[in-house]
Amino acid sequence: MKNLTLENITKVCGGTYHGDMSVFSKEVAGVVIDSRKVEKDFLFVAIDGERVNAHKFIPDTIRNGALCVVSHEDLGETDFPYILVESTGQALLDIAKLYRDSFDVKVVGITGSVGKTSTKEMIASVASQKYKVHKTLGNFNNEWGLPITIFEMDDTHQVSILEMGVNHFGEMRRLSSVASPDICVITNIGDAHLEFFKTREGILQEKAQMIQDMKNGGTIILNGDDDLLSGMGAVKGSEPLFFGTYEDCQFYVSDTRPLGLKGTQCTIHLPSGDEFTCTVPVPGFHMVSNALAGAAAGYTLGLTPEQIKAGIENLPSMPGRNHIIPTEKLIILDDCYNSNPTSTKASIDVLTMAIGRKVAVLGNMGELGGDAEKLHFETGAYAAEKNIDLVCGVGSLAKHIVSGAKEGGAETLWFETKADFLSSMKDVLQDGDNILVKASHSMDFPELVDALKHF
Repeated sequence: MKNLTLENITKVCGGTYHGDMSVFSKEVAGVVIDSRKVEKDFLFVAIDGERVNAHKFIPDTIRNGALCVVSHEDLGETDFPYILVESTGQALLDIAKLYRDSFDVKVVGITGSVGKTSTKEMIASVASQKYKVHKTLGNFNNEWGLPITIFEMDDTHQVSILEMGVNHFGEMRRLSSVASPDICVITNIGDAHLEFFKTREGILQEKAQMIQDMKNGGTIILNGDDDLLSGMGAVKGSEPLFFGTYEDCQFYVSDTRPLGLKGTQCTIHLPSGDEFTCTVPVPGFHMVSNALAGAAAGYTLGLTPEQIKAGIENLPSMPGRNHIIPTEKLIILDDCYNSNPTSTKASIDVLTMAIGRKVAVLGNMGELGGDAEKLHFETGAYAAEKNIDLVCGVGSLAKHIVSGAKEGGAETLWFETKADFLSSMKDVLQDGDNILVKASHSMDFPELVDALKHF
């Protein structure tokens, strides 16, 4: 891997090398934190999880061909090379920074409370109309996932799109200092992770740290429809570009026409005065917002209006994220990857576009702190306000979704567990139903989606 010799790795980590000096100048073939993924001449970084001490797998990695190991435990005299560091977690970030800086690649950094991954996919779809694109794998957007994503970069890539997710103060600086973005995109400031950030202003403070690590002369792209982001001014001498529904945004949308669960037709306006009409192929106005972010990033990267339009209209579908699954009897809106009040309300908005009976199967939303019950109740009330025909809550906190929906006049059912819902599914659902499935990741709602496919 480019520049990743054991010598350079030791130096950038501030570590101490132990072992055979004849391989000190050799480049590693890959970097992993999962011992099962070690191949010949890989570097294994032993990061301890909450339940597992990764250092106990070091002998396995050596047997599987690892060239060297990074450890925060003194391994003493060994018959294999290792680098002793103070923190393997920090070492992983340091190595990723060294590797990222080895490439002349434009980096688009993306953060926000909701919509990071779908916006990343939209920008990737747009950018790929002109460039060879590298992007975050799945949702590998934290202090372990971001480095692993960066290690997938190579000399063929021209643009890298890196998603950064945080839920505690101080995390963004550790991520963005590694990513060093040329373009910073912030999707919105919502209610996610209030348990740790306390207020939306706290969330803004943390997310905006990404811009502090933007390269000089970089571009800031913000959601002009967000009340907090729209008030941001210049940072590091760069005035933000805004996307949204208002004509004073540099990138704005007009003439939106919902096409049901087939998506939304709209006209997108660019700062050059160019405009084009396109179909965003995933339903929901939040996806139009993502398309605007994609247009802004694509425009900044030098794409033509025709290329931007093609990227938007050819957006691939993503399981678990507004993924429409038609079956013989149902239409499933699979948005079960994760959940918070903002994203759930957006998904309810999508469900309202369906033709026929509308059913929302909603589970617990995590990390909402002391306001959890209130926010669940308000989400249920919103579903009722949007005339969802049946609101099904699954889980202890989802009981408050049901309470809010019931008070708002909706038909409701509550199930303590997924198993309870699955056993009652045949009695609850009807042929022709449109069903939204959404909950926090810990609820493992893909199991419900699989069952619904065979209803």
